[in-house]
Amino acid sequence: MTDPQVALMMIGLLVFFIMLGFPVAFTLMAMGVGFGYYAFATPGQLNHIFANRIFDLLVNQTYSVMVNDVLVAVPLFLFMGYGVERTNLIGRLFETLQILTRRVPGAMAVAALATCALFATATGIVGAVVTLMGLLALPAMLRAQYDTRLSSGVICADGCLGILIPPSVMLIVYAAASGISAVRLYAGAMVPGFLLAGLYIAYVMIRVILRPSLAPRPPEAEPIPFGQLMSMVATSVFPLSILILAVLGAIVFGLATPTEAAAIGGLGGLMLAIGYRALKWETLTESVFLTVRASAMVCWLFVGSATFASVFSYLGGQAVIKEWVLTLDMSPIQFLILVQFIIFLLGWPLEWTEIIIIFIPIFLPLLPHFGIDPLLFGILVALNLQTSFLSPPVAMAAFYLKGVAPPGVQLTDIFRGCLPFMWIVIFSIVLVYVMPQLALWLPDTLYGAR
Repeated sequence: MTDPQVALMMIGLLVFFIMLGFPVAFTLMAMGVGFGYYAFATPGQLNHIFANRIFDLLVNQTYSVMVNDVLVAVPLFLFMGYGVERTNLIGRLFETLQILTRRVPGAMAVAALATCALFATATGIVGAVVTLMGLLALPAMLRAQYDTRLSSGVICADGCLGILIPPSVMLIVYAAASGISAVRLYAGAMVPGFLLAGLYIAYVMIRVILRPSLAPRPPEAEPIPFGQLMSMVATSVFPLSILILAVLGAIVFGLATPTEAAAIGGLGGLMLAIGYRALKWETLTESVFLTVRASAMVCWLFVGSATFASVFSYLGGQAVIKEWVLTLDMSPIQFLILVQFIIFLLGWPLEWTEIIIIFIPIFLPLLPHFGIDPLLFGILVALNLQTSFLSPPVAMAAFYLKGVAPPGVQLTDIFRGCLPFMWIVIFSIVLVYVMPQLALWLPDTLYGAR
């Protein structure tokens, strides 16, 4: 068996072991070390078992991850998200937005979409947003006789926006994996992210106008005095909005690096918890524990992926894939469609972290050949990963929602509710294909064309 064939066997075995349920990070490291021991073997190796260069590679990759400045932002943004999540602010926010949108078709669904978008921006944690809105908004919409499928789709779809809209942890991880600027990535994701949220809201309103029975209008209520309404906005919308604007503004306008802005966000999340008297020792320790656990997972995934990728490339696997792709004689659009289809399929069994850290680096070296901007590629990947949370049979957002939904809500109803929103995501991907300036205009305007 030739070295390139061994490299391809690495990929096949990796997918096999992941499908069996082995921990991804440690599977990557074990396979990287195991195949690397073969790749770097020298005569008389058995007499000096630990003299193999694979162990030096593993140590160097671990050190490189630990000193990566970009990855420092990951635990800080996660801590910000968990801190905001525990302020119980989302209930106040949903109630206020319901009042502000009460004359809009599908008012509760629109309020849920706006709440999810704002909360997802602050947390970036899909499971947390979908779960909390499933506990809060879904029962309220069902009590108001809203269609079960529409209600479920609204919560699942908008809860996934934290992957795309800054400050997205996924974009930080992609920046670290691809070596491009996280600041430019954040700027590039702004327009597509809020465009997608706007398309969701437009879809709900149009559908409700065409079929009012999907979202009955609430009975007329006494108007709320302006002063009381402003007080509600001040205690629910303003604090979170100010925190988000402070973090994003500091990054986009160059006032702080992503890591420094993440530190501001972490402190802001803590201050919100204190201000809303939600900071208890139990919630603080739980937030720290969840932050450390998620950050450790990302770091070890990077270590394992870097070790695996180095051995894979050394054995000639990267060259084989590149030669195969080039023999297909594809146009840039065809290449993008092929890659996005592969990512779409990978999104069924794998988490976004595994896709970004393991498989995206395989495609990145091919981008210069096709003249594709890695920033545009990253935004398309982020949009595509929205579908992995919404598309059956492994739609994680649907399973998150099913876990907290009232007993009468069936998983099939949630899947069917997600499908129209998945098609909206695909439509937005096509828009960015056709008009790449949707992703490139803002970073080029703020920081100049590269």
